[in-house]
Amino acid sequence: MAVTDELTCDDFLGGLVRVQQPKRGYRAGVDPVLLAASIDAKPGQTVLELGCGVGVASLCLAARVPDLSITGVELQENYAALGRTNASRNATPLDVVTADLRNLPEMIRQSRFDHVMMNPPYFDRRAGSASDDDGRDLALGGDTPLADWLDIGARRVGPRGYLTIIQRMERLPEVLGALQGRLGAMVLLPIAGRVGKASELFLLRARQEGRAPFRMAPPLIMHAGTAHTRDAESYTPLLRDILRNAAALPFGV
Repeated sequence: MAVTDELTCDDFLGGLVRVQQPKRGYRAGVDPVLLAASIDAKPGQTVLELGCGVGVASLCLAARVPDLSITGVELQENYAALGRTNASRNATPLDVVTADLRNLPEMIRQSRFDHVMMNPPYFDRRAGSASDDDGRDLALGGDTPLADWLDIGARRVGPRGYLTIIQRMERLPEVLGALQGRLGAMVLLPIAGRVGKASELFLLRARQEGRAPFRMAPPLIMHAGTAHTRDAESYTPLLRDILRNAAALPFGV
């Protein structure tokens, strides 16, 4: 699919960020916004996003924290091109590089970052069938093992820097196993749709040279109430603040 194919223009952070993305195929939603909100970046720091797609997470982070140096890596050229377009339209100095994670450009392989963030494919390609849309298939399944994402990400984290990942809960053992002995001070933030519901997603932060023991934060609840009862937005006040006002998501909520 070329970047001239049918696109939509979508608002994030209450219109603070506007992005073009394909009408069909993989479309960014809430998850990259939560990932961006969880990054405790400071002005002047460096950030690497692996698998940046059309740039939603990086652009949301840049909208909240000024003066960051952000590099995004995206395998699919059409999505990477949209990421560059979106960066320009949002006047954000996001540098999007088209590359395979397993063959990063020399400039990235020789760099280490204060923050590395990622939203890898949620599903194991070996355990499911492919989508009929190539972009969606790569985004949701891909052909790069999750362990490779984490190994590559961990290698790019600078001294006392952080790696942050959002992923499905059933893949938590893989994530912990891949990072064990590599990064420390891990903090797990489960994400549940409602009170009393099992967490389907999680955010995990780990630190280079971190020595604090593993900690699990109280779950982040996305919707108020115990069930969906009417056709209306039901985000909790914290989620609404994150999604509409670019609020930060502290680990420990």
